[in-house]
Amino acid sequence: MDPLTPAETGPLDQSEHERVRRAKRDQILMRGIDPYGAPFPDREPIAHLRERTEGLSPESLPDPPPSARIAGRIVLMRRFGKAFFATLQDEGERFQIYVKADLLKDYAIWAELLDLGDIVGVEGTFFFTKTGEPTLQIASLTILAKSVRPLPDKWHGLSDTEARYRQRYVDLIATPDTHRVFITRSLIVRFIRNFMDKEGFLEVETPMMQPTPGGALARPFATHHNALDIELFLRIAPELYLKRLIVGGMTRVYEINRNFRNEGVSTRHNPEFTMMEFYAAYASYEELMALTERLFSDLAQKIHGKTRIPFGDHEIDLSPPFRRISYLDSIGQAFGLAPEDYFNDGRLIALLQSKGIPVPEPRPGKPHVALLLNALFEEAIEPELTQPTFVTGYPKAISPLARSSEHDPEVTDRFELFIAGIEVANGFNELNDPDEQLRRFLAQQESRQSGDLEAPPPDYDYVRALEYGLPPTAGEGIGIDRLVMLLTNQTSIRDVLLFPLLRPDA
Repeated sequence: MDPLTPAETGPLDQSEHERVRRAKRDQILMRGIDPYGAPFPDREPIAHLRERTEGLSPESLPDPPPSARIAGRIVLMRRFGKAFFATLQDEGERFQIYVKADLLKDYAIWAELLDLGDIVGVEGTFFFTKTGEPTLQIASLTILAKSVRPLPDKWHGLSDTEARYRQRYVDLIATPDTHRVFITRSLIVRFIRNFMDKEGFLEVETPMMQPTPGGALARPFATHHNALDIELFLRIAPELYLKRLIVGGMTRVYEINRNFRNEGVSTRHNPEFTMMEFYAAYASYEELMALTERLFSDLAQKIHGKTRIPFGDHEIDLSPPFRRISYLDSIGQAFGLAPEDYFNDGRLIALLQSKGIPVPEPRPGKPHVALLLNALFEEAIEPELTQPTFVTGYPKAISPLARSSEHDPEVTDRFELFIAGIEVANGFNELNDPDEQLRRFLAQQESRQSGDLEAPPPDYDYVRALEYGLPPTAGEGIGIDRLVMLLTNQTSIRDVLLFPLLRPDA
Protein backbone atom coordinates (compact mmCIF):
# COMPACT_ATOMS: atom_id res chain seq x y z
CA MET A 1 0.00 0.00 0.00
CA ASP A 2 1.51 3.32 -1.08
CA PRO A 3 0.51 6.73 0.32
CA LEU A 4 -1.71 8.82 -1.92
CA THR A 5 -0.12 11.76 -3.67
CA PRO A 6 -1.75 15.22 -3.33
CA ALA A 7 -3.06 14.89 -6.89
CA GLU A 8 -4.76 11.59 -6.04
CA THR A 9 -6.57 12.90 -2.95
CA GLY A 10 -8.69 15.21 -5.12
CA PRO A 11 -11.04 17.38 -3.06
CA LEU A 12 -10.20 15.58 0.21
CA ASP A 13 -8.03 18.20 1.87
CA GLN A 14 -5.82 16.79 4.61
CA SER A 15 -5.41 18.53 7.95
CA GLU A 16 -2.29 18.15 10.05
CA HIS A 17 -4.17 15.65 12.26
CA GLU A 18 -4.94 13.54 9.20
CA ARG A 19 -1.37 13.61 7.99
CA VAL A 20 -0.21 12.38 11.43
CA ARG A 21 -2.75 9.58 11.34
CA ARG A 22 -1.73 8.53 7.85
CA ALA A 23 1.87 8.45 9.00
CA LYS A 24 0.85 6.13 11.84
CA ARG A 25 -1.02 3.98 9.34
CA ASP A 26 2.14 3.73 7.26
CA GLN A 27 4.21 2.79 10.32
CA ILE A 28 1.78 -0.05 11.07
CA LEU A 29 2.16 -1.23 7.49
CA MET A 30 5.96 -1.09 7.67
CA ARG A 31 5.83 -3.44 10.67
CA GLY A 32 4.18 -6.02 8.44
CA ILE A 33 0.69 -5.50 9.91
CA ASP A 34 -2.28 -4.86 7.64
CA PRO A 35 -3.98 -1.68 8.96
CA TYR A 36 -7.19 -2.75 7.21
CA GLY A 37 -7.30 -6.23 8.64
CA ALA A 38 -8.93 -9.48 7.72
CA PRO A 39 -12.40 -10.49 9.04
CA PHE A 40 -12.72 -11.00 12.78
CA PRO A 41 -15.01 -14.04 13.12
CA ASP A 42 -16.73 -15.33 16.25
CA ARG A 43 -16.89 -11.92 17.85
CA GLU A 44 -19.50 -11.36 20.53
CA PRO A 45 -21.64 -8.22 20.17
CA ILE A 46 -21.00 -5.83 23.02
CA ALA A 47 -24.70 -5.85 23.87
CA HIS A 48 -24.52 -9.62 24.40
CA LEU A 49 -21.45 -9.27 26.59
CA ARG A 50 -23.24 -6.69 28.71
CA GLU A 51 -26.26 -8.98 29.08
CA ARG A 52 -24.04 -11.97 29.91
CA THR A 53 -22.18 -10.16 32.68
CA GLU A 54 -25.00 -7.96 33.94
CA GLY A 55 -25.62 -9.94 37.13
CA LEU A 56 -21.99 -10.15 38.16
CA SER A 57 -20.35 -8.11 40.90
CA PRO A 58 -16.76 -7.92 42.20
CA GLU A 59 -17.81 -10.28 45.00
CA SER A 60 -19.54 -12.82 42.73
CA LEU A 61 -16.94 -12.92 39.95
CA PRO A 62 -16.28 -16.61 39.15
CA ASP A 63 -12.85 -18.20 38.99
CA PRO A 64 -11.75 -18.30 36.24
CA PRO A 65 -13.50 -15.08 35.18
CA PRO A 66 -15.51 -14.94 31.94
CA SER A 67 -13.61 -14.38 28.71
CA ALA A 68 -14.81 -12.53 25.63
CA ARG A 69 -13.91 -11.71 22.04
CA ILE A 70 -15.35 -8.37 20.92
CA ALA A 71 -14.74 -5.76 18.24
CA GLY A 72 -15.59 -2.12 17.89
CA ARG A 73 -14.48 1.45 17.32
CA ILE A 74 -12.31 3.20 19.90
CA VAL A 75 -14.29 6.20 21.12
CA LEU A 76 -12.40 6.98 24.36
CA MET A 77 -8.76 6.47 25.41
CA ARG A 78 -6.88 7.19 28.63
CA ARG A 79 -3.15 6.42 28.82
CA PHE A 80 -1.28 5.73 32.09
CA GLY A 81 2.40 5.01 31.53
CA LYS A 82 2.62 1.33 30.62
CA ALA A 83 -1.14 0.81 30.39
CA PHE A 84 -4.17 2.42 28.86
CA PHE A 85 -7.94 2.21 29.08
CA ALA A 86 -10.08 2.44 25.95
CA THR A 87 -13.80 2.26 25.26
CA LEU A 88 -15.04 0.30 22.25
CA GLN A 89 -18.35 1.10 20.59
CA ASP A 90 -20.37 -1.49 18.65
CA GLU A 91 -23.99 -1.01 17.48
CA GLY A 92 -24.32 1.97 19.80
CA GLU A 93 -23.22 -0.06 22.84
CA ARG A 94 -19.94 0.60 24.67
CA PHE A 95 -17.54 -1.48 26.75
CA GLN A 96 -14.27 -0.61 28.44
CA ILE A 97 -11.01 -2.48 27.80
CA TYR A 98 -7.74 -2.39 29.74
CA VAL A 99 -4.45 -2.85 27.89
CA LYS A 100 -1.30 -3.45 29.93
CA ALA A 101 2.28 -3.63 28.68
CA ASP A 102 3.25 -6.90 30.39
CA LEU A 103 0.11 -8.71 29.17
CA LEU A 104 -0.04 -7.76 25.48
CA LYS A 105 2.49 -8.59 22.81
CA ASP A 106 3.33 -5.55 20.68
CA TYR A 107 1.95 -3.26 23.39
CA ALA A 108 4.43 -0.53 22.46
CA ILE A 109 3.14 -0.47 18.86
CA TRP A 110 -0.50 -0.05 19.84
CA ALA A 111 0.15 2.38 22.66
CA GLU A 112 1.89 4.64 20.16
CA LEU A 113 -0.10 4.13 16.98
CA LEU A 114 -3.75 3.66 18.00
CA ASP A 115 -6.09 6.66 17.73
CA LEU A 116 -9.69 7.48 18.53
CA GLY A 117 -11.82 6.13 15.71
CA ASP A 118 -9.68 3.07 14.99
CA ILE A 119 -11.56 -0.21 14.77
CA VAL A 120 -10.01 -3.11 16.67
CA GLY A 121 -10.79 -6.67 17.63
CA VAL A 122 -9.75 -7.84 21.10
CA GLU A 123 -9.81 -10.91 23.33
CA GLY A 124 -9.55 -10.84 27.09
CA THR A 125 -10.94 -11.69 30.50
CA PHE A 126 -13.62 -9.89 32.42
CA PHE A 127 -12.89 -7.99 35.65
CA PHE A 128 -14.02 -4.97 37.63
CA THR A 129 -11.85 -1.89 38.13
CA LYS A 130 -11.40 -0.32 41.55
CA THR A 131 -14.33 1.96 40.75
CA GLY A 132 -16.51 -1.03 39.82
CA GLU A 133 -16.46 -0.52 36.03
CA PRO A 134 -16.96 -3.76 34.04
CA THR A 135 -13.82 -4.13 31.91
CA LEU A 136 -11.99 -6.58 29.66
CA GLN A 137 -8.30 -7.10 30.38
CA ILE A 138 -6.84 -7.62 26.93
CA ALA A 139 -4.59 -10.53 25.96
CA SER A 140 -4.65 -9.94 22.17
CA LEU A 141 -5.46 -6.98 19.93
CA THR A 142 -5.96 -6.87 16.15
CA ILE A 143 -6.20 -3.67 14.12
CA LEU A 144 -9.18 -3.98 11.77
CA ALA A 145 -9.37 -0.49 10.27
CA LYS A 146 -7.18 2.54 10.81
CA SER A 147 -9.15 5.80 10.98
CA VAL A 148 -7.22 8.49 9.12
CA ARG A 149 -9.81 11.21 9.72
CA PRO A 150 -10.36 12.39 13.33
CA LEU A 151 -13.73 12.01 15.01
CA PRO A 152 -15.56 15.12 16.24
CA ASP A 153 -14.82 16.38 19.73
CA LYS A 154 -16.30 13.86 22.16
CA TRP A 155 -18.17 16.53 24.13
CA HIS A 156 -19.79 18.29 21.20
CA GLY A 157 -20.16 15.68 18.46
CA LEU A 158 -21.34 17.13 15.17
CA SER A 159 -22.68 20.49 16.39
CA ASP A 160 -23.65 21.58 12.86
CA THR A 161 -27.12 20.12 12.21
CA GLU A 162 -26.64 19.97 8.46
CA ALA A 163 -23.30 18.21 8.90
CA ARG A 164 -25.10 15.55 10.95
CA TYR A 165 -27.37 14.84 7.99
CA ARG A 166 -24.62 14.99 5.38
CA GLN A 167 -22.25 12.80 7.40
CA ARG A 168 -24.70 10.46 9.06
CA TYR A 169 -21.92 7.89 9.35
CA VAL A 170 -20.11 10.24 11.74
CA ASP A 171 -23.31 11.24 13.52
CA LEU A 172 -24.04 7.59 14.28
CA ILE A 173 -20.57 7.20 15.79
CA ALA A 174 -20.54 10.42 17.78
CA THR A 175 -24.18 10.62 18.91
CA PRO A 176 -25.54 7.53 20.69
CA ASP A 177 -29.06 9.03 20.70
CA THR A 178 -29.04 9.06 16.89
CA HIS A 179 -28.17 5.38 16.85
CA ARG A 180 -31.05 4.64 19.24
CA VAL A 181 -33.55 6.52 17.05
CA PHE A 182 -32.78 4.30 14.07
CA ILE A 183 -32.82 1.11 16.12
CA THR A 184 -36.27 2.20 17.32
CA ARG A 185 -37.32 2.90 13.74
CA SER A 186 -36.43 -0.66 12.78
CA LEU A 187 -38.40 -1.99 15.77
CA ILE A 188 -41.43 0.09 14.75
CA VAL A 189 -41.47 -1.20 11.17
CA ARG A 190 -41.00 -4.79 12.34
CA PHE A 191 -43.83 -4.40 14.86
CA ILE A 192 -46.15 -2.96 12.19
CA ARG A 193 -45.49 -5.90 9.89
CA ASN A 194 -46.24 -8.39 12.67
CA PHE A 195 -49.39 -6.47 13.60
CA MET A 196 -50.70 -6.39 10.04
CA ASP A 197 -49.91 -10.08 9.54
CA LYS A 198 -51.89 -10.95 12.66
CA GLU A 199 -54.79 -8.84 11.38
CA GLY A 200 -54.93 -11.07 8.31
CA PHE A 201 -53.29 -8.72 5.80
CA LEU A 202 -50.95 -10.04 3.11
CA GLU A 203 -47.76 -8.08 2.46
CA VAL A 204 -47.22 -7.40 -1.24
CA GLU A 205 -44.94 -5.38 -3.50
CA THR A 206 -46.11 -3.17 -6.34
CA PRO A 207 -44.15 -1.27 -9.02
CA MET A 208 -41.90 1.62 -8.07
CA MET A 209 -41.71 2.68 -11.73
CA GLN A 210 -45.12 3.27 -13.26
CA PRO A 211 -46.22 4.29 -16.75
CA THR A 212 -48.99 6.42 -15.23
CA PRO A 213 -48.47 8.06 -11.84
CA GLY A 214 -51.58 8.00 -9.68
CA GLY A 215 -53.06 7.48 -6.25
CA ALA A 216 -52.39 11.01 -4.98
CA LEU A 217 -52.23 14.63 -6.06
CA ALA A 218 -48.51 15.23 -6.38
CA ARG A 219 -45.90 16.02 -9.01
CA PRO A 220 -43.91 12.90 -9.91
CA PHE A 221 -40.27 12.32 -10.78
CA ALA A 222 -39.91 11.25 -14.40
CA THR A 223 -37.33 8.90 -15.89
CA HIS A 224 -36.77 7.09 -19.18
CA HIS A 225 -36.42 3.39 -19.92
CA ASN A 226 -33.94 3.12 -22.77
CA ALA A 227 -34.64 -0.43 -23.93
CA LEU A 228 -38.41 0.13 -24.24
CA ASP A 229 -38.02 3.80 -25.13
CA ILE A 230 -40.81 4.84 -22.79
CA GLU A 231 -41.25 7.46 -20.10
CA LEU A 232 -41.78 6.11 -16.60
CA PHE A 233 -42.51 7.77 -13.27
CA LEU A 234 -41.36 7.01 -9.76
CA ARG A 235 -44.54 6.24 -7.93
CA ILE A 236 -46.27 8.88 -5.84
CA ALA A 237 -48.40 6.17 -4.19
CA PRO A 238 -49.05 2.41 -4.59
CA GLU A 239 -52.82 2.89 -4.24
CA LEU A 240 -54.10 2.03 -7.69
CA TYR A 241 -51.99 -1.12 -7.90
CA LEU A 242 -53.05 -2.31 -4.47
CA LYS A 243 -56.71 -1.86 -5.40
CA ARG A 244 -56.12 -3.86 -8.58
CA LEU A 245 -55.14 -6.70 -6.24
CA ILE A 246 -58.43 -6.32 -4.38
CA VAL A 247 -60.21 -6.66 -7.74
CA GLY A 248 -58.20 -9.84 -8.27
CA GLY A 249 -59.45 -11.38 -5.04
CA MET A 250 -56.75 -10.49 -2.51
CA THR A 251 -59.10 -9.14 0.13
CA ARG A 252 -56.61 -7.71 2.65
CA VAL A 253 -53.25 -6.37 1.42
CA TYR A 254 -50.59 -3.97 2.65
CA GLU A 255 -47.28 -2.57 1.45
CA ILE A 256 -44.52 -0.75 3.34
CA ASN A 257 -42.26 0.99 0.89
CA ARG A 258 -40.99 4.21 -0.62
CA ASN A 259 -42.98 6.89 -2.42
CA PHE A 260 -41.47 9.78 -4.36
CA ARG A 261 -42.98 13.24 -4.78
CA ASN A 262 -41.28 16.09 -6.59
CA GLU A 263 -41.99 18.68 -3.94
CA GLY A 264 -40.26 20.90 -1.42
CA VAL A 265 -38.31 19.91 1.68
CA SER A 266 -39.37 20.82 5.21
CA THR A 267 -39.40 19.46 8.75
CA ARG A 268 -42.35 17.27 7.68
CA HIS A 269 -41.59 16.58 4.02
CA ASN A 270 -38.85 14.71 2.19
CA PRO A 271 -39.28 13.96 -1.54
CA GLU A 272 -38.48 10.28 -0.83
CA PHE A 273 -40.46 8.89 2.09
CA THR A 274 -41.85 5.66 3.52
CA MET A 275 -45.55 4.85 3.65
CA MET A 276 -47.67 1.91 4.60
CA GLU A 277 -50.80 1.58 2.51
CA PHE A 278 -53.35 -1.13 3.21
CA TYR A 279 -56.75 -2.11 1.82
CA ALA A 280 -59.52 -4.28 3.19
CA ALA A 281 -62.38 -5.54 1.03
CA TYR A 282 -65.88 -5.39 2.51
CA ALA A 283 -64.65 -3.09 5.30
CA SER A 284 -65.54 0.51 6.10
CA TYR A 285 -63.28 3.41 6.93
CA GLU A 286 -64.63 3.31 10.50
CA GLU A 287 -63.11 -0.18 10.85
CA LEU A 288 -59.75 1.15 9.67
CA MET A 289 -59.95 3.96 12.19
CA ALA A 290 -60.41 1.39 14.95
CA LEU A 291 -57.52 -0.70 13.58
CA THR A 292 -55.31 2.42 13.54
CA GLU A 293 -56.16 3.15 17.16
CA ARG A 294 -55.13 -0.37 18.15
CA LEU A 295 -51.91 -0.18 16.11
CA PHE A 296 -50.79 3.16 17.54
CA SER A 297 -51.71 2.20 21.10
CA ASP A 298 -49.88 -1.13 20.84
CA LEU A 299 -46.84 0.60 19.32
CA ALA A 300 -46.66 3.07 22.20
CA GLN A 301 -46.81 0.18 24.65
CA LYS A 302 -44.05 -1.63 22.74
CA ILE A 303 -41.68 1.34 22.51
CA HIS A 304 -42.46 3.23 25.74
CA GLY A 305 -44.23 0.70 27.93
CA LYS A 306 -47.25 3.03 28.18
CA THR A 307 -49.71 4.88 25.95
CA ARG A 308 -48.87 8.39 27.19
CA ILE A 309 -45.69 9.49 25.42
CA PRO A 310 -43.65 12.72 25.26
CA PHE A 311 -43.50 14.79 22.10
CA GLY A 312 -41.90 18.21 22.24
CA ASP A 313 -43.64 20.19 24.99
CA HIS A 314 -46.65 17.87 25.00
CA GLU A 315 -47.66 14.53 26.41
CA ILE A 316 -49.61 12.59 23.80
CA ASP A 317 -52.22 10.07 24.91
CA LEU A 318 -52.44 7.23 22.38
CA SER A 319 -55.02 5.20 24.28
CA PRO A 320 -58.23 4.57 22.29
CA PRO A 321 -60.66 5.91 21.38
CA PHE A 322 -59.25 8.93 19.56
CA ARG A 323 -61.24 12.13 19.24
CA ARG A 324 -63.35 12.59 16.08
CA ILE A 325 -64.37 15.90 14.46
CA SER A 326 -65.92 16.93 11.14
CA TYR A 327 -63.74 18.82 8.66
CA LEU A 328 -66.46 21.25 7.60
CA ASP A 329 -68.15 21.59 11.00
CA SER A 330 -64.83 22.29 12.73
CA ILE A 331 -64.19 25.17 10.30
CA GLY A 332 -67.77 26.39 10.74
CA GLN A 333 -67.51 26.36 14.53
CA ALA A 334 -64.11 28.08 14.55
CA PHE A 335 -65.21 30.91 12.25
CA GLY A 336 -68.96 31.12 12.86
CA LEU A 337 -69.92 29.80 9.44
CA ALA A 338 -73.36 28.44 8.68
CA PRO A 339 -73.53 25.19 6.65
CA GLU A 340 -74.84 27.09 3.63
CA ASP A 341 -71.61 29.11 3.62
CA TYR A 342 -69.26 26.12 3.47
CA PHE A 343 -69.06 26.18 -0.32
CA ASN A 344 -69.62 29.92 -0.86
CA ASP A 345 -66.44 31.31 -2.43
CA GLY A 346 -67.30 34.93 -1.74
CA ARG A 347 -68.15 34.31 1.92
CA LEU A 348 -64.94 32.34 2.44
CA ILE A 349 -62.74 34.96 0.75
CA ALA A 350 -64.27 37.71 2.87
CA LEU A 351 -63.69 35.64 6.01
CA LEU A 352 -60.03 35.01 5.14
CA GLN A 353 -59.48 38.71 4.46
CA SER A 354 -61.14 39.73 7.73
CA LYS A 355 -58.86 37.37 9.67
CA GLY A 356 -55.70 38.51 7.90
CA ILE A 357 -55.16 35.06 6.40
CA PRO A 358 -53.63 35.09 2.90
CA VAL A 359 -56.22 34.18 0.27
CA PRO A 360 -54.90 31.35 -1.91
CA GLU A 361 -54.79 32.10 -5.62
CA PRO A 362 -57.03 29.99 -7.87
CA ARG A 363 -55.19 27.02 -9.38
CA PRO A 364 -55.95 25.53 -12.79
CA GLY A 365 -58.50 22.75 -12.58
CA LYS A 366 -58.92 22.86 -8.79
CA PRO A 367 -62.11 24.18 -7.21
CA HIS A 368 -61.18 27.46 -5.55
CA VAL A 369 -63.52 26.68 -2.66
CA ALA A 370 -61.38 23.65 -1.72
CA LEU A 371 -58.28 25.85 -1.48
CA LEU A 372 -60.16 28.43 0.58
CA LEU A 373 -61.48 25.84 3.02
CA ASN A 374 -58.05 24.30 3.36
CA ALA A 375 -56.51 27.70 4.16
CA LEU A 376 -59.02 28.12 7.00
CA PHE A 377 -58.42 24.58 8.25
CA GLU A 378 -54.64 24.92 8.26
CA GLU A 379 -54.84 28.26 10.05
CA ALA A 380 -57.31 27.52 12.81
CA ILE A 381 -57.87 23.79 13.18
CA GLU A 382 -54.71 21.83 12.30
CA PRO A 383 -52.35 23.52 14.82
CA GLU A 384 -54.80 22.76 17.66
CA LEU A 385 -54.98 19.03 16.96
CA THR A 386 -52.41 18.03 19.57
CA GLN A 387 -54.06 14.90 20.90
CA PRO A 388 -54.89 12.15 18.35
CA THR A 389 -57.86 13.36 16.32
CA PHE A 390 -59.66 11.83 13.34
CA VAL A 391 -60.93 14.55 11.01
CA THR A 392 -63.77 13.17 8.86
CA GLY A 393 -66.04 14.28 6.02
CA TYR A 394 -63.63 15.85 3.54
CA PRO A 395 -65.16 17.56 0.48
CA LYS A 396 -65.28 15.54 -2.74
CA ALA A 397 -63.39 18.34 -4.49
CA ILE A 398 -60.18 17.36 -2.68
CA SER A 399 -60.81 13.60 -2.49
CA PRO A 400 -60.82 12.30 -6.09
CA LEU A 401 -60.51 8.59 -5.17
CA ALA A 402 -62.86 8.52 -2.18
CA ARG A 403 -66.47 7.37 -2.22
CA SER A 404 -69.11 10.06 -1.69
CA SER A 405 -71.14 9.92 1.48
CA GLU A 406 -74.66 8.54 1.21
CA HIS A 407 -75.83 11.50 3.31
CA ASP A 408 -74.15 14.29 1.32
CA PRO A 409 -72.77 13.80 -2.22
CA GLU A 410 -70.39 16.78 -1.79
CA VAL A 411 -68.68 15.07 1.14
CA THR A 412 -66.69 11.82 1.13
CA ASP A 413 -66.32 8.91 3.55
CA ARG A 414 -62.78 9.94 4.36
CA PHE A 415 -60.65 10.66 7.42
CA GLU A 416 -57.25 12.05 8.25
CA LEU A 417 -55.51 11.42 11.57
CA PHE A 418 -53.66 14.33 13.16
CA ILE A 419 -51.33 14.08 16.15
CA ALA A 420 -49.33 17.04 17.49
CA GLY A 421 -50.63 19.05 14.54
CA ILE A 422 -49.13 16.58 12.07
CA GLU A 423 -51.11 14.48 9.59
CA VAL A 424 -49.97 10.88 10.07
CA ALA A 425 -52.71 8.89 8.32
CA ASN A 426 -55.29 9.26 5.57
CA GLY A 427 -58.05 6.77 4.74
CA PHE A 428 -61.40 6.44 3.07
CA ASN A 429 -64.03 4.21 1.56
CA GLU A 430 -62.84 3.63 -1.97
CA LEU A 431 -64.72 4.79 -5.03
CA ASN A 432 -65.65 1.60 -6.90
CA ASP A 433 -67.98 2.96 -9.60
CA PRO A 434 -65.90 2.78 -12.82
CA ASP A 435 -67.94 5.44 -14.63
CA GLU A 436 -67.70 7.91 -11.77
CA GLN A 437 -63.98 7.17 -11.47
CA LEU A 438 -63.50 7.87 -15.16
CA ARG A 439 -65.37 11.18 -14.81
CA ARG A 440 -63.07 12.20 -11.97
CA PHE A 441 -59.98 11.14 -13.92
CA LEU A 442 -61.10 13.22 -16.91
CA ALA A 443 -61.69 16.20 -14.64
CA GLN A 444 -58.14 15.78 -13.37
CA GLN A 445 -56.95 15.62 -16.97
CA GLU A 446 -58.56 19.01 -17.60
CA SER A 447 -56.70 20.31 -14.56
CA ARG A 448 -53.45 18.92 -15.91
CA GLN A 449 -54.01 20.47 -19.33
CA SER A 450 -54.67 23.78 -17.57
CA GLY A 451 -51.24 23.65 -15.96
CA ASP A 452 -51.79 21.73 -12.71
CA LEU A 453 -48.70 19.51 -12.61
CA GLU A 454 -49.97 17.69 -9.50
CA ALA A 455 -53.05 16.35 -11.29
CA PRO A 456 -52.26 12.87 -12.63
CA PRO A 457 -53.20 11.72 -16.13
CA PRO A 458 -56.08 9.22 -16.39
CA ASP A 459 -55.19 5.61 -15.62
CA TYR A 460 -57.49 3.85 -18.07
CA ASP A 461 -56.24 0.40 -17.09
CA TYR A 462 -57.35 1.08 -13.51
CA VAL A 463 -60.80 2.03 -14.79
CA ARG A 464 -60.84 -1.25 -16.73
CA ALA A 465 -60.00 -3.08 -13.50
CA LEU A 466 -62.93 -1.38 -11.77
CA GLU A 467 -65.20 -2.54 -14.60
CA TYR A 468 -64.53 -6.13 -13.49
CA GLY A 469 -65.83 -5.15 -10.06
CA LEU A 470 -64.09 -3.78 -6.96
CA PRO A 471 -65.92 -4.92 -3.82
CA PRO A 472 -66.70 -2.28 -1.21
CA THR A 473 -63.22 -1.50 0.08
CA ALA A 474 -61.62 0.76 2.67
CA GLY A 475 -58.01 1.87 2.34
CA GLU A 476 -55.52 3.86 4.36
CA GLY A 477 -52.02 5.26 4.17
CA ILE A 478 -49.82 5.85 7.22
CA GLY A 479 -46.68 7.98 7.04
CA ILE A 480 -44.02 5.79 8.62
CA ASP A 481 -41.47 8.61 8.89
CA ARG A 482 -43.93 10.86 10.73
CA LEU A 483 -45.01 8.00 12.98
CA VAL A 484 -41.35 7.38 13.87
CA MET A 485 -40.99 11.11 14.61
CA LEU A 486 -43.87 10.84 17.04
CA LEU A 487 -42.64 7.71 18.80
CA THR A 488 -39.03 8.90 19.11
CA ASN A 489 -39.82 12.52 20.03
CA GLN A 490 -38.14 14.04 16.97
CA THR A 491 -39.58 17.26 15.56
CA SER A 492 -37.92 17.06 12.12
CA ILE A 493 -38.37 14.32 9.56
CA ARG A 494 -34.65 14.59 8.78
CA ASP A 495 -33.88 13.18 12.22
CA VAL A 496 -35.64 9.90 11.39
CA LEU A 497 -34.22 9.50 7.87
CA LEU A 498 -30.74 8.04 7.68
CA PHE A 499 -29.93 10.01 4.54
CA PRO A 500 -32.40 12.91 3.99
CA LEU A 501 -32.30 14.75 0.70
CA LEU A 502 -30.02 17.81 0.81
CA ARG A 503 -28.79 20.27 -1.73
CA PRO A 504 -25.38 19.06 -2.96
CA ASP A 505 -22.51 20.42 -0.86
CA ALA A 506 -20.69 23.05 -2.89
